[in-house]
Amino acid sequence: MDCRVCVSAPGRICLFGEHQDFLGLSVIACAIDLDIRITGTPRDDTVFAIEMPDLDLRDEFDASQTVAYHGNRDYIRSATNVVNRDGLDFHRGFDCEIRGTIPINAGASSSSALTVAWVSFSWATQTGALPERREAIARLAHLAEVVEFGEPGGMMDHYASAVGGLLYIDCREPITVERLPARLDGFVLGDSLQPKDTTGILGTSRRAVEAGLAGLRNRIDDFDFRTTSLEEVEPYLGEMPEESRKRIVANFHNREICREACELLNTEAPDPKRLGDLLYAHHEHLRDGIGVSTPKIDGMLEAAMQAGALGGKVNGSGGGGTMFAWAPGRQQEVKEAIDEAGGRGIIVTPREGVTMVADQEDEGELH
Repeated sequence: MDCRVCVSAPGRICLFGEHQDFLGLSVIACAIDLDIRITGTPRDDTVFAIEMPDLDLRDEFDASQTVAYHGNRDYIRSATNVVNRDGLDFHRGFDCEIRGTIPINAGASSSSALTVAWVSFSWATQTGALPERREAIARLAHLAEVVEFGEPGGMMDHYASAVGGLLYIDCREPITVERLPARLDGFVLGDSLQPKDTTGILGTSRRAVEAGLAGLRNRIDDFDFRTTSLEEVEPYLGEMPEESRKRIVANFHNREICREACELLNTEAPDPKRLGDLLYAHHEHLRDGIGVSTPKIDGMLEAAMQAGALGGKVNGSGGGGTMFAWAPGRQQEVKEAIDEAGGRGIIVTPREGVTMVADQEDEGELH
């Protein structure tokens, strides 16, 4: 390949199933038109020289051999190693630039979009095309971001960024992805401008829930988190530490909310009020049961609702980062309300998954 290559991978919002993908439950996520873009021109060797002006960083390595890591979460290098192990032959290096519009460390999937983009860029530069199945990109990106460093996250972000659109993702192996027909617009992402500890929050939540689930499996012979009802486990909840009990109960409620939302979103024009109510109910369980909202995010969401939003929730692992509001026809008013509440409002729309485009300057194709 002797021409410039550009790849764009989107961020995402999680509508339903937050904190449930790593438990093997289902989620509903939507790719949004904020992205990570990688542009490169070919070299005469197998070296990738990478400029990251948004972060004032630079990296350089020979992709034809195993690449050493600078530390944990070195996702570009880990993605290079993962696709190499998967059989990709790096025979040409590139001078690259990485830029993004996704808020960093804010729950909108910037790291997963970066990993999806680099897996895709690697394939595109060496073969001239992306893998035929976008799910294959998601699988490799998950290996590079989560498995390679032993992190606690699930696969929702990778599938949302790679496949795109509004997706129902059943996270039990083998993972299945279904595109939902609902046509949704009117989303406003709100950045609290407070950084979050993704791995710490996810790790704490996961350990507490898994400890509670282990206790339930010991007491209920046929216990299945996907099918057992909350009523069946209620006699045993008092035996759990409070941090496990509250999260278990919240996850049972959120499981049912996700199921109802899936039925609702299986129509092109779902009932707006019911969808908004379900979004906010999900937020309440994430706030009160799982404990991942913050006073600032709650204040931004309240301001959004007063400005006309029908619903919304904390977005991502929580403890800072972003929320989003659903406000069809009231996006500008809600954006301004989020700004006035001390955040940064960004009007976003759904988009397709990772794409290979001919030229970085062709913005029409990127979004």
